[in-house]
Amino acid sequence: MNKMGNILIENKKLVVPGEVIAEGMDFLPAVGVMRDGDKLVANKIGLVNIDNRLVKLIPLSGAYNPKVGDNVIGQVVNIGFNGWAIDFGFSNNAQLPLRDASRDFIDRNADLSQYYDFGDYMIAKISSVSKSNLVDLTMKGPGLMKLNKANGKIVDIASSKVPRVIGKQGSMISLLKRLTDCKIFVGQNGKVWIEGENVNKAIEAIKLIERKSHLSGLTEEIEKLLGGK
Repeated sequence: MNKMGNILIENKKLVVPGEVIAEGMDFLPAVGVMRDGDKLVANKIGLVNIDNRLVKLIPLSGAYNPKVGDNVIGQVVNIGFNGWAIDFGFSNNAQLPLRDASRDFIDRNADLSQYYDFGDYMIAKISSVSKSNLVDLTMKGPGLMKLNKANGKIVDIASSKVPRVIGKQGSMISLLKRLTDCKIFVGQNGKVWIEGENVNKAIEAIKLIERKSHLSGLTEEIEKLLGGK
């Protein structure tokens, strides 16, 4: 195992799905990148972006446009004196300030990593978006939580496909949960959290929805794939 790590693709270079970007366990996969053993592999087309230990891809199209009230999935990429910087697949990292990180009071002198550590994933809500696209998040609200990295997986889809994955009145996401027996949360930013016994089957179904979102008969195809009929 390469403990020191090795970057194989230069920053800002274009990669396609399957390309190995880095080797070594001291690099962490973020948006558009997955781990395969000790390798970090691209799972979509995009531009390589290396931020300290985090390796992510910047998509070429279909970029997410953040809106106040959106629930998103993000990852802690920095811890400062006043809160956390969160990568949520946008051009700018979002900020999670101390006052919005918990229902409990957090002292400024506290060890903030005890609340959200580097690399942690979370479901958060966008509380504000400035004219210059600076985004603030909050963890105060129903369903907002830190996610257990050991128990689930993140899959990335185009944010424009989120409504199709959810379905009318939540019909498609309910079907996926029922037939895979998984907990599934779809962030408006196109990041999907999946936890359960049949995670890989759920990912296969979600990717199928993304590819064929414009076609009719998709519900029946998903049911067939997942053994619902």
